[in-house]
Amino acid sequence: MRMRWDDLFADLEAQARELADGQRSGEIEERTRAETARIAVVDRLRPAVGSQLKLRCSGGASVSGTLVRVNREWLLIDAGAGREAWVIAREIVMVIGLGRLSAVPGSSGVVESRLGLRHALRAIARDRSILRVRLIDGSVLDGTLDRVGADFAEIALHPAGEIRRRAVVREVAVVPFGALAVLERES
Repeated sequence: MRMRWDDLFADLEAQARELADGQRSGEIEERTRAETARIAVVDRLRPAVGSQLKLRCSGGASVSGTLVRVNREWLLIDAGAGREAWVIAREIVMVIGLGRLSAVPGSSGVVESRLGLRHALRAIARDRSILRVRLIDGSVLDGTLDRVGADFAEIALHPAGEIRRRAVVREVAVVPFGALAVLERES
């Protein structure tokens, strides 16, 4: 009789362990799902600095190269052969080449969190780079950033490869930030 009771209690203890293990496993899975839900695209991109990526953006623009810098509003890609591309983060449609790692959400540095798109565009305007600007509607503008406002950029349109001079500027386009997809320049 004693043996039957021992077997019964052993069986109940085994069931309790299985139940506890199942609950713990379910809790771990639920916590993992909750943590994953907090991860943004930039959190996936930050650990990939130095990696080769392929990006597809609004308007059909494609960019391939080494990820150099990640900001919540833009990415800098070394496209090789002395070219670089500033990709507007909200216009990314797809990224190929990311590993499994993610940065902790909200762990960007103080400087990164303060330097938005406007700051990057002003730096490009200051150095008078010749640009190819790809817009979200698929159109392409060749020129130089003249001015950067609160929510727009003025681009002096001139032939690709020409240095901005009054004689070669055909017209000036005012482009809202929301229309920008990719800015490419020779580095």
